[in-house]
Amino acid sequence: MQRRTFLAATAAAFAAPAAARAKPAIVLGDDVFVRDAWRELRGRAVGIVTNPSGVLSTGEALPDAVHRNGAIAVKALFGPEHGIRGTVGAGETVGSSTDEKTGLPVYSLYGKTRHPSAEMLDGIDVMLFDIQDVGARPYTYVSTLAYVMESCAQYGKEVWVLDRPNPIGGVLLDGPVLDPKYKSFIGLYPIPERHGLTVGELARLYNDHFGIGCKLRVIAMQGWTREMLWSETGLKWIATSPNIPHARTTLVYLATGLVDEGGVNNGIGTDRPFEYAGGYGFDAAAFRDALAARRIPGVEFEPVDWVPTRGFWSGKTLRGVAIDVTDGHAFPSVRTAIEFLVAARAQGKYHIASGHEPFMDRNWGTDSVRLALDSGAGPDAIVASWQPGLRGFKTLRSKYLLY
Repeated sequence: MQRRTFLAATAAAFAAPAAARAKPAIVLGDDVFVRDAWRELRGRAVGIVTNPSGVLSTGEALPDAVHRNGAIAVKALFGPEHGIRGTVGAGETVGSSTDEKTGLPVYSLYGKTRHPSAEMLDGIDVMLFDIQDVGARPYTYVSTLAYVMESCAQYGKEVWVLDRPNPIGGVLLDGPVLDPKYKSFIGLYPIPERHGLTVGELARLYNDHFGIGCKLRVIAMQGWTREMLWSETGLKWIATSPNIPHARTTLVYLATGLVDEGGVNNGIGTDRPFEYAGGYGFDAAAFRDALAARRIPGVEFEPVDWVPTRGFWSGKTLRGVAIDVTDGHAFPSVRTAIEFLVAARAQGKYHIASGHEPFMDRNWGTDSVRLALDSGAGPDAIVASWQPGLRGFKTLRSKYLLY
């Protein structure tokens, strides 16, 4: 699905290979940084917030490229959830360590603290942020970004965000705007589940509208447009976390990542995480037929069985549908999560375990979805309730768009 093409060359200071390569459709923010913007940091010390997704178009990791440039002093690396190498499971504590390749200290921002401390930032002038996001409010990397910005504002450091594509595009907005009562690490600010912003645009919104107030610079991409999906960028996908192994996973993440507290399994524990919806004792054909009757744009469903290898349902045969996104530009991922829950309710399978209501409300950023489902509301009414908030957010975000 992706054209495996790469950037032709980088700045001589980074000792890039001389062999010519085909040019990709997109020049990433980190490509621009290593080509040009690094010169503004001569003699200054930097910290780098990154993980395996923080790579140039050549596939080289940003810390390796920057470390080789003697004009920039790299003081430390900072890792988000899943760690600097991206191998730690969701929600698991990440420890600090030393990077084997560069010898640099690695500070965890998903361990004892999620804010860089004064000690971590000692001797650093500028924090570089280079992590691939997935375009979803609950994905914690953008919360790490906000916390880095807050600490840098507190301790007088600069933040440079090396911008990257929103892999599900920057046009479609979907889902409820977060109610501030449900603020958490998977939703810090009142934005929709699907916000349609790049990490650089989110940083601008956080810094100005939500009042972080750090000294911020966004190194913009070249060639990316809001209509682009990842498959149209010419870039190779690097797994952003263990359960987002493919670019196609980002298209379905918000469709199924929001349903598990409602009794719908999403395929975690299989080789196709987030690409299934169903559960134990589901009537797969009836589930598929109910979804097909809803005429959801850009997607088809196929009855299927699967057996998770870990988690509560490990070793059990589950039944439901496989999700085939046929048009990522049109597919309304968050609406589809509601469609799954309503179709499960029709089979008597929608169920929130006792005491888990707060978890569902936190995931959705509101209790309105749970209350509407409990009252028997249909998907059209639930989706319609989001529209005033989405219209307001669309107006708000226009001030912060870069592309």
